[in-house]
Amino acid sequence: MWRTYKMDISFMKMEGIGNDFIVIDDRNMAIEQTYSYHTLAVKLCDRRFGIGADGLLIVRDSKTCDLCLKIFNSDGSEAQMCGNGVRCLARYAYESGITDKPKIRIETQAGVIIPRLNRDDKGVIRTVTVDMGEPILDPVKIPFYAPHPGTLTEAIETPLGIVTITAVSMGNPHAVIFTDHVSQSPISELGPFLETHPLFPEKTNVEFIQVLSDRELRMKVWERGAGITLACGTGACAAVVAAILNGKTIDKVLVHLDGGDLHIEWDRKTNHIFKTGPAHVVFQGRITL
Repeated sequence: MWRTYKMDISFMKMEGIGNDFIVIDDRNMAIEQTYSYHTLAVKLCDRRFGIGADGLLIVRDSKTCDLCLKIFNSDGSEAQMCGNGVRCLARYAYESGITDKPKIRIETQAGVIIPRLNRDDKGVIRTVTVDMGEPILDPVKIPFYAPHPGTLTEAIETPLGIVTITAVSMGNPHAVIFTDHVSQSPISELGPFLETHPLFPEKTNVEFIQVLSDRELRMKVWERGAGITLACGTGACAAVVAAILNGKTIDKVLVHLDGGDLHIEWDRKTNHIFKTGPAHVVFQGRITL
């Protein structure tokens, strides 16, 4: 029996320090009328039978901002925010001609996020700086069922022993763990255990952090809905917030991830977190579904 194809979808494959995404323009909402975004994310992000990616970024029109960004993990779950994804979206929107603004306002489930393209004197985009907004430390808003509200850290019992975490939200929840040797961290065991821990009612991302100095961190991550990835922008921001609050670093930190480096700054005057890093096009094409 011949297969019936419903539509062709144009896409761009992008990456931000190894965190890779499929970016699709659905401002006319034609795709949504044919496919569930959740189902589409699972299908397209499959690395054997699809395009392959950590997540799917859907560009939509917004009534209050320049654009709306809907973010889906590779398992089909929707994410409130993705720092690396926002950088990719900003470059995509500019180079695709959707906007001619080097600085735009993007509507996300985590609120309005403002990325800025950083160009050299020849107009070439080198990096993207994103105003990630204010870190959220209130357990109710993270959300996190803190056993001891008012304390900075919490000890959680795991199959591998007691683990101390710092809970932070950057529009999505994070559990930050400091370790002396991040390369030896049991990410595959602790990551999924903590991601689905009942203390995190909306699940959580998990960051494993080694402090190299008061200006540098080394990080590995287990992402909610995606597993081990090469990078997580909101995770890097959450890690820096946790490091500063625990007295381990200053307010400007270079975070080394498996996919590359991010510069994170906590501006205490505005209480906003600023993240700077690259965003690149891998390839573009059309897929028939």
